[in-house]
Amino acid sequence: MIYEWKDKVVLITGAATGIGAEIVKIIVGEGTRYVAVLDIAEGPGIDLQNELNAKYGEDKVKFYKCDVTDEDLLLGYFDEIHAKYGLEVVINNAGIMNDSYKTYKKQIEINVTALVTGTLKAMDLMRKDKGGKGGTIINISSIVALHQSPLLPIYFATKSAVLQFSNCIGLDDFYSRTDVRVLTICYGATDTPLLDLKNLATFDEHLQSILPERLQVYPFQLKENAAQGLVDAFKVGESGSTWLSTTNRPVKDITTTVKKAYELLTNLVFE
Repeated sequence: MIYEWKDKVVLITGAATGIGAEIVKIIVGEGTRYVAVLDIAEGPGIDLQNELNAKYGEDKVKFYKCDVTDEDLLLGYFDEIHAKYGLEVVINNAGIMNDSYKTYKKQIEINVTALVTGTLKAMDLMRKDKGGKGGTIINISSIVALHQSPLLPIYFATKSAVLQFSNCIGLDDFYSRTDVRVLTICYGATDTPLLDLKNLATFDEHLQSILPERLQVYPFQLKENAAQGLVDAFKVGESGSTWLSTTNRPVKDITTTVKKAYELLTNLVFE
């Protein structure tokens, strides 16, 4: 089945800049009815809203200033947008990469807690077995969920949690009743502020000193390629599927590989 962005109502977090902003630009160009952009970066968010409304027509995009860790504010926006337009696609894109003592708890709140909250709320609003019309949730994980490294263990853990949570809640046990697809995108290193060295930190002095060198090991991709990967995965992805977007290549369905890896681990549990 091919899914289309045309006429869809979309809510996306963390989309004032970076990959999120590029996703918004592409999907509005593909004919979405309304895109709600939730982010703390008010200036860039309003600029994005005004740019796209000027190009595609009034009330195509609206910026909502929102810290996703403020649960009441986040859920309030979900309710407001759904009541007015009817949510059809939710993209939990907000994330940070910072393992410092000062920031690691905030990182967990943004990367995991807010994403889980957004997923559960979106499913509750869209699920067919509770009067909804179905829909799609896309959660952003990372290549760091696919391998191990001592570099940023807390960040790695958050993205591993996203992958496992999204894969499990995307299984047919949920999808067959809700008609809400859950897809996971694993992004490779992408040229965005997330990887700006001034935004990166860890709790370990040695690791902090080698961060710049170690990050160079990862091949970078353009944010435009990452955004296009998500847009393309939405069109064909099955619920519970995992997609890899890296090194400026077309997005790749890696669901079979991920499932095989978990089957090997599962065999250890029940042997």
